[in-house]
Amino acid sequence: MSDFLQNYAVTEANSKGRRFSEPGHAYRMPFERDRDRIIHTSAFRRLEGKTQVFMPQTNDHYRTRLTHSIEVAQIGRTIAKSLGLNEALTEAAGLAHDLGHSPFGHSGEAALNDLMKNFGGFEHNDQTLRIVDLLERPYPDFVGLNLMYETRLALAKHKTAFDSPHKKSFIEKNCSLEGQIIDLADRIAYNCHDLEDGLRAKLLNYEMIMKIELCVQAAARCQADDISDTFIRNTRIAKTIIDMLVGDCIEAARTAITGEHIENLQQVLNHTDNFIVLSDDAETGLIQLEDFLWDNMYEHPSVKAVSAQAADWLAKVFNKFKTNSKLMPPYYQGLIGEFGLERTICDYVAGMTDWYCLEMIKD
Repeated sequence: MSDFLQNYAVTEANSKGRRFSEPGHAYRMPFERDRDRIIHTSAFRRLEGKTQVFMPQTNDHYRTRLTHSIEVAQIGRTIAKSLGLNEALTEAAGLAHDLGHSPFGHSGEAALNDLMKNFGGFEHNDQTLRIVDLLERPYPDFVGLNLMYETRLALAKHKTAFDSPHKKSFIEKNCSLEGQIIDLADRIAYNCHDLEDGLRAKLLNYEMIMKIELCVQAAARCQADDISDTFIRNTRIAKTIIDMLVGDCIEAARTAITGEHIENLQQVLNHTDNFIVLSDDAETGLIQLEDFLWDNMYEHPSVKAVSAQAADWLAKVFNKFKTNSKLMPPYYQGLIGEFGLERTICDYVAGMTDWYCLEMIKD
């Protein structure tokens, strides 16, 4: 595989490898195995029932954390392939980047962080690392998934407006270019797909989004005014914005990498700023879209109404298990001695789907 990659891409040869030594596989490369291990986790499956913006039970077509993660991985692979980077590592990081999310989206995260304020807090990026390093235990010889170092580094350094990089355990100033791709792919995906879901939910409409420059450009490119079907028109606009931003990213990243004369992986890891970026015009356009979505969708009363209840729901479930830890599954009861009561409850509650958390309140 390394013969087809740039010198600054992550390969098996320049990787720091796994924490626990394992023999190689007959027909899968190490980062392909990472991707597969992530897909087969119970934490990954549970993303299907976790809120992106709208609760999964409210409509069969809204994004969930699972569909979002798949879309991030797909966007990431496109960028990685075009730049001569490691597609398997990019895909693995994209699929895993949201594993640590609690029920009810960012409102649930804030609620858990408040419940854990005297016990180390809660942050979903940190929780992602706990899942892959400690909580998933499918192997008899070691704890966790034993992912490659660079996969774990990409998860630890993941950074967007909604993500704070992990501060511990990693000495590098930055992650690989493959990890940086997921930062931007995540941002592109959630903004464009939240736009599409907002239009589907009728919180937004065509006239409103035509005030956004990226939407105007996309509508012109896909000839939206000639599409009579409203659903198809809205979908084409959102997907055209993705295509525009991905193309812009590929060109801007090439320019940034060349401009800094990057020749190897270590140079990438030593550089604080990301090389996977947008052009100034595209960045300005994406910021405008982000601000629009915040004002008109995330702050919409119907979205905030559910968010406001998340703190009460999670507090009830958390305190239920704090009062009687034996109500938790035996696996989690067995972790109390290792992690403490509150952290173990937090791990259990954070892993729940939205509907399962609500079921726990009923019991």
